[in-house]
Amino acid sequence: MAEQTTEERGIRIEGLGKRYGRGDTAVDALRQVDMSVAPGEVVGLIGPSGSGKTTLLKCLGAVIEPSAGRMTLGGTVIYDNGWTIRDLRALRRDKIGFVFQAPYLIPFLNVTDNIALLPMLAGQPNREARRRARELLDALDVGHRALAMPSQLSGGEQQRVAIARGLVNRPPVILADEPTAPLDSERALTVIRILNDMARKFETAIIVVTHDEKIIPTFKRIYHIRDGITGEEQGEGRDLR
Repeated sequence: MAEQTTEERGIRIEGLGKRYGRGDTAVDALRQVDMSVAPGEVVGLIGPSGSGKTTLLKCLGAVIEPSAGRMTLGGTVIYDNGWTIRDLRALRRDKIGFVFQAPYLIPFLNVTDNIALLPMLAGQPNREARRRARELLDALDVGHRALAMPSQLSGGEQQRVAIARGLVNRPPVILADEPTAPLDSERALTVIRILNDMARKFETAIIVVTHDEKIIPTFKRIYHIRDGITGEEQGEGRDLR
């Protein structure tokens, strides 16, 4: 077997398209999307409302099916003018971590159980799932909140728990949709610092969809999307320390 390149082990999208409808009523939400994100890299995805950001994220997350193109996630071709993976639910569980604008924590589970639930659903023994959850909480400096309920956490703490949940199955890919939108400048930059640290530590490729002007200068690479077509530029890569 040929050795995989770094790009192949991260995220690679080639000529991705998504069309809704047929004939004269057809709408191309995505026309020509080309992207690559290496393991350990965090890139920004920006664009105006209606540009195709949400559609692209849903395609990458195997929530909706593209119409054309090719997607490789974590070294596995998942779409090549059709799904190549039969069990998309298992794909989302094992290969993709999600971090959203709202934490969406389960209110009647404590912090540890919120994180451990996903690996337990994947068949991980309870003790190992909770050990992994505690390890991530410590790494994210919220280990002291392990037994707290979501309602007892600050907004920043909730977002850290949400990041831990996205990382707990050690997916090769994380899709973050406006993860800093509800946060002030200091907490927003802390979240991006955490994502960068976690990307490097776990060799995870991360795409951050954002409108947040506070964090855009932190990206070393940025993809713009407009009218369903992507373009790439070098970002400032501002030091987060």
